[in-house]
Amino acid sequence: MERKYLCCPLCAGAVGSCHFYSDRYRDYYRCPHCDLIHVLPSQFLSLEAEKAEYDKHQNSPEDVGYRKFLGRLFTPLNNRLRPASYGLDFGCGPGPTLSLMFEEAGHQVGLFDSFYAPDKHPLTLQYDFVTASEVVEHLHAPAAELALLWSILKPGGWLGIMTKLALDLDAFSRWHYKSDLTHVCFFSRKTMDWLAGQWHTKILQVDKDVFLFQKPLCKSTAFQV
Repeated sequence: MERKYLCCPLCAGAVGSCHFYSDRYRDYYRCPHCDLIHVLPSQFLSLEAEKAEYDKHQNSPEDVGYRKFLGRLFTPLNNRLRPASYGLDFGCGPGPTLSLMFEEAGHQVGLFDSFYAPDKHPLTLQYDFVTASEVVEHLHAPAAELALLWSILKPGGWLGIMTKLALDLDAFSRWHYKSDLTHVCFFSRKTMDWLAGQWHTKILQVDKDVFLFQKPLCKSTAFQV
């Protein structure tokens, strides 16, 4: 291990993250303030190796099972949107499907993915909704990237996040989710509550691993770290 304490990449808490767990591949640190579990940056995959892992994914709009999986985010979010809303699928991957589901429901959706849709122009626009399905666990700089997603939401807009939640040490030690080496940040319910507090909003947990955040209609306070 490189050192006992690390700066949390989400909240940059004054106390610092302490060592939580190690396996044969990586060391994991947990922040006592926002509860994020994160991997040492020196143990991240190279960008080439990371993309090679994503290239193995076989997800596509024709996959009924994949659509059902995404439906756990799509349905509760779609039910809260006005007709013909404008959204962004952040981290859409090699086979954008969630965006297509929203388009089939009458919305317009832009795409961004650092590997498969890297044009950054969509990140300069404003949206009625933003989705991040199975994305936040991959973020190398979660404070900056989540701040960006919140900033491009219009007042009253919705941010939908899907990610599996970390539990206690015993559960984490047996958790398959950490075995994916592209996963470098692990959120808990406490982490989600911390985000809601930073954004001055309430959190809606619509499924065990699906969360909706609505941006306040009044002028939003900047993301604090």
